[in-house]
Amino acid sequence: MIVVTGATGNVGRALVSQLAADQLPVRALTRDPARAQLPDGVEVVRFAGPDEPAALAAQFEGATALFLHLAAGGDGAPALLAAARDGGVKHVVVLSSIIVDYDDATEHPLHVAHSRLERQVRESGLGWTALRPGAFSTNSLQWAPQVRAGDTVRWPFVGAVSSPIHEADVAAVAAVALRDPAGHTGAVHSLTGPANVTALDQIHAVGRAVGRELRVEEIAPEEVPASMFAHVPPEMLPALLRSLGESVSSDPELTTTVRDVTGRPARTFAEWAGDHVADYRA
Repeated sequence: MIVVTGATGNVGRALVSQLAADQLPVRALTRDPARAQLPDGVEVVRFAGPDEPAALAAQFEGATALFLHLAAGGDGAPALLAAARDGGVKHVVVLSSIIVDYDDATEHPLHVAHSRLERQVRESGLGWTALRPGAFSTNSLQWAPQVRAGDTVRWPFVGAVSSPIHEADVAAVAAVALRDPAGHTGAVHSLTGPANVTALDQIHAVGRAVGRELRVEEIAPEEVPASMFAHVPPEMLPALLRSLGESVSSDPELTTTVRDVTGRPARTFAEWAGDHVADYRA
């Protein structure tokens, strides 16, 4: 049995779907099972934290592997990992971030959060694999409200460069590590998409996918409303905007990890946009 935390998130949902398609037993943990809408045959269970010790333990009965999302970590991670170990889990695949690769970013809030979670996993006594994806292609869903409302997208730092990765590729690497823990124990997999693209390139790719010509209006960072980055905690927004500014005209290092681990190339951003057309239509 493979337990997946964050099962209705972008990576978690893709992972659950891939494991279910391979007919592997999956227990999906989510805070709202009634709204999960996961594939048939998946055991959907309400996520329980350390304040519910009996339910926490029950989540891992008969389990052998765990996919751990940051949202299930935090202060409760040690107790969750101990419950997993007691329930029979032998291996954890932890979703981290590529920012942990960079020693010069140790003060960044994302580095702090993800490096802490990795440390908790390493100290758990379980076998582990760390996945460190870079920018997610799903970050581009930030433009969806503007695309639904019209043909103009207002955005800061349109020349910001990233190598966005499809959530399905992160899930595919996770699935390999969960199916073959011995081959990935102690591995740190840094994951990127196959190419570097600017924010401007991505917006135009979204436009082509939805069959419209989108106009782009660059705005100053001080004009950015918090609602433009609704998924980002307010205290992290200044650091994020600094990171975007620093990435303009940059040339981030690409990895071949998706191909190396799964045997197939990472999906392009254009492929991701094609997969998400419905998200941009009213």
